[in-house]
Amino acid sequence: MKHIDIKDIFSNPFYIGKTVTVCGWVRTSRDSKNISFLEINDGTTFRHLQIVIEKEKLSGYDEAMKLGTSVRIAGTCCESPVNGVEINAGFIEVLGACPGDYPLQKKRHTLEYLRTMPHLRVRTNTFNALLRVRSRLAAAIHEYFQSRGYVYVNTPIITGSDCEGAGEMFRVTTQDYDVTGLTREEYYAGDFFGRKAGLSVSGQLEGEVAAMAMGKIYTFGPSFRAENSNTPRHLAEFWHVEPEVAFAELPDIIEIAEDMIKHIISAVLEACPDEIAFFEKHFEEGLRDKLRSIVSHDFAVVEYTEAIELLQKADRQFNYPCDWGADLQTEHERYITEEVFKKPVFVINYPKDIKSFYMKQNPDGKTVAATDLLVPGVGEIIGCSEREADLDKLLEAMKARGMNLDDYEDYIELRKFGSVPHSGFGLGFERILMYVTGISNIRDVTLYPRTVGGIR
Repeated sequence: MKHIDIKDIFSNPFYIGKTVTVCGWVRTSRDSKNISFLEINDGTTFRHLQIVIEKEKLSGYDEAMKLGTSVRIAGTCCESPVNGVEINAGFIEVLGACPGDYPLQKKRHTLEYLRTMPHLRVRTNTFNALLRVRSRLAAAIHEYFQSRGYVYVNTPIITGSDCEGAGEMFRVTTQDYDVTGLTREEYYAGDFFGRKAGLSVSGQLEGEVAAMAMGKIYTFGPSFRAENSNTPRHLAEFWHVEPEVAFAELPDIIEIAEDMIKHIISAVLEACPDEIAFFEKHFEEGLRDKLRSIVSHDFAVVEYTEAIELLQKADRQFNYPCDWGADLQTEHERYITEEVFKKPVFVINYPKDIKSFYMKQNPDGKTVAATDLLVPGVGEIIGCSEREADLDKLLEAMKARGMNLDDYEDYIELRKFGSVPHSGFGLGFERILMYVTGISNIRDVTLYPRTVGGIR
């Protein structure tokens, strides 16, 4: 139906004094003796448009006063000292009635409660703002790489190899539930692909293939991990940004990662001031200043060994040990970022035994050229490394982990035919959203969260 987006009503003074038609959902309503007021939102802007109803001129609009009702309204667009613009209604049509048991009433609901109704929580101010920031952040990621000559590639979602080598994959199969009596070989022989297949945990391995021809590539798509981690930072399905850059060593890819983070945060600050103001008011005090500081200051870089020493000297008791060779836990990451450096930190050169098989082995024989970007309030948002370009060292690392080399034949052959130094990283899209919005649980920055024991 013909109507004007509410965003345009706010942004274009052309409509002042004109008769306009708008559509939306009723977000608030109030009634007085002579005048009624509605605030509606159509999703095109974070701001609600006030509708003024003069009772002596208009009647029969009772159904339109109920929260959640969808309406079409025609009237005169007027300047408002409070709201900028408002509509004096001359006509109201209820498009979709909403009964009194609509669960999103005026009171503020907890995010935990809203998770019980993912189909409706998108109508709240929180998710109106969140989805708008999410959209702008995604666009900024594409802008960053496209403007710098990267080629966007789409890596497979269904794969025969486990990028992380940890076996935490969702199986893809067409087999019936009852496969009693079948050997492993018989089971897979009768399956769709004729071999074991799963949902990809990362597009990195295939991304490296593309980078060995195109030089600079990036992927941006879903990844799936069957990791039994029921924490505020883990999802079974999440979105992943993964550039791969030929002829780049670890310092080069660290520079790229920092530049990208600054670019996309700047884009959100510029395009979403109302949304950031909302998140600052309701979720994280000082959010805007935090984000501006990220953009204007260099990130810290610290050796893993030094990070362990800082943790061991800390005047506090951690729940998890922080000995050399142990992986950093969230409490360690937050201490380093929030209390020691007070800004994002690249921790570099981790012990090889706690990192993936594909990472370049350092000359010391104990560490790999890897880094995690840790940020205050969230912890790790980027995992990054220079990739092992030496065939013999790669094979050694894979055999030490008991990996089936046949599953990685293509990847291994990249080291035979014109291998070059190359690096890449993976950015968890939902985690950077947590950082930008101040929302503390990853379940609240995606439309339908997929978690252990939970799917809807």
